[in-house]
Amino acid sequence: TLAACGSKGGQDSASSSPAPEGNTPTSTAPEIPPANQPEDTAPAEDQTPEGTDDSGKKVLIAYFSATNNTEGIANHLDAILDADLYEITPEAPYTAADLNYNTDCRANREQNDASARPAISGSVDNMEQYDVIFLGYPIWWGEAPRIINTFLESYDLSGKTIAPFCTSASSPLGSSATMLQELTEDVTWLEGQRFSGGASVSDVQSWVDSLNLKV
Repeated sequence: TLAACGSKGGQDSASSSPAPEGNTPTSTAPEIPPANQPEDTAPAEDQTPEGTDDSGKKVLIAYFSATNNTEGIANHLDAILDADLYEITPEAPYTAADLNYNTDCRANREQNDASARPAISGSVDNMEQYDVIFLGYPIWWGEAPRIINTFLESYDLSGKTIAPFCTSASSPLGSSATMLQELTEDVTWLEGQRFSGGASVSDVQSWVDSLNLKV
């Protein structure tokens, strides 16, 4: 899991020195290059920096995963896309007791409080560099966990495109994405997708293709 990844780039090819001015040598024997002179090499193939798609768009996969189901989908996206991967990690990790929905657990209390904003540990470096964000989360009582609200309100996301995805055994994406849209301004929200925790790479690929993002 990372907030920012390194970049890769091609190298300039070495070039031979220009022939010295003067009279043309009378000998037909091949000229011996000076010792340790590098040989000419073919230009290195252009490489796309990590986190950048073919069109030059910078892509981020940001996700919150309390039980590793959403993390699995995020990893599928990471295998499909040339993107950076960032896990939204709470400052106070959720315990099994926090997620025991049959009790007055922490998750229930947060979901019942529209103003709850669980703190996030760390942040995305240089958020302004990203053009497209794939935003993943589990469905808690029909909504995105409140920590996703914290994430969206922590950055200026204007001008970006967000593609939401969620994981749930049965609940659909529903109005969860619509409610998140209300927290942003000047953002293009794409049609989201619900996945089961066991969704395959091909399932995720089909959704990415349907977005026509060319990423």
